[in-house]
Amino acid sequence: MKKFFQEFKKFIAKGNVLDLAIAVVIGNAFNKIISSLVSDIIMPLVGIIIGGINLTGIKVTLGSSTLYLGQFAQNVIDFLIIAFSIFLVIKVFNKLSHKKEEEKKTEVKKSDEILLLEEIRDLLKENQKSKKNEK
Repeated sequence: MKKFFQEFKKFIAKGNVLDLAIAVVIGNAFNKIISSLVSDIIMPLVGIIIGGINLTGIKVTLGSSTLYLGQFAQNVIDFLIIAFSIFLVIKVFNKLSHKKEEEKKTEVKKSDEILLLEEIRDLLKENQKSKKNEK
């Protein structure tokens, strides 16, 4: 049992688990901000545009069941804004990481002339070694 807890402690101490925990906390806070943006700003504006209707209050009653269509619409808009925001963050991150990779590739990549000169140099060295070995 002690070994189990030691392994668990090592697992928790790894950076990836801590990064994930931080991401969850920040994501939760981000979700609250987006939900507030949609419910407190976007949906009232949409309601004003379509004639002063409170969209979140739209509901349909079928028998003993109630369908909250306005709340569903608000949740869909929440999701779309969050998904779009995450898309933008990932796109920027990928662009920055590709830019760094391209910089590394351009630094390491040698021109054809340099490669040809290195090949000639190596052949001359081999030729000199073979002449020394013949003597």
